[in-house]
Amino acid sequence: PQDPEKAKTFVHAFLKRSMPKMSEEAIQEMLTRKAVVLEHYPKKKTKQKRKKTKGFTAKQRRELRLFEIEPEQQRYALFLPLHELWKQYIRDLCHGLKADAQPHMIQSKLLKADLHGAIVTVTKSKCPSYVGITGIILQEFKHVFKIITKEDKLKVVPKLNNVFSLELDGFISYIYGSKFLLRASERSAKKFKLKGTIDL
Repeated sequence: PQDPEKAKTFVHAFLKRSMPKMSEEAIQEMLTRKAVVLEHYPKKKTKQKRKKTKGFTAKQRRELRLFEIEPEQQRYALFLPLHELWKQYIRDLCHGLKADAQPHMIQSKLLKADLHGAIVTVTKSKCPSYVGITGIILQEFKHVFKIITKEDKLKVVPKLNNVFSLELDGFISYIYGSKFLLRASERSAKKFKLKGTIDL
């Protein structure tokens, strides 16, 4: 068996080393109780601030010409596979576009659908030069559609004061551009209200 005095001396030294903030009297008081609760003083860790990754500004995107389509890529035939993908996407979205489908249900889904790859035609416009333009939508912005025509010409058509039509499997849907002034990402989350037709 250990010598009681040696054990007492060891415990006293251990407590003094482990708890330097305690006074001699406090250590002696703990020893008389014969119960020791050791305290732990963890080192404070400095929190590292997370750096937020910033994307490009609108000015930087314009300078880098991120949204511009190169002239050699402005060919209608190049984007026909995109149109085929879009048709399959709409069929899946509308559960097959069956003959007994309710038109207003299809219309409500088309309002929120991605239109990149859709073939649209300008049917009405306050500017007569836009009427009759038909092509595949390559890019949709808040105020304009960029459309590639069969003549391999890239047309920038404003949404405002224009009515567009798109046809798929016998269903013809009309888009009133003046009520469509939203980005594609914003449009998917917007609740559209049923309104009457708009005269141009």
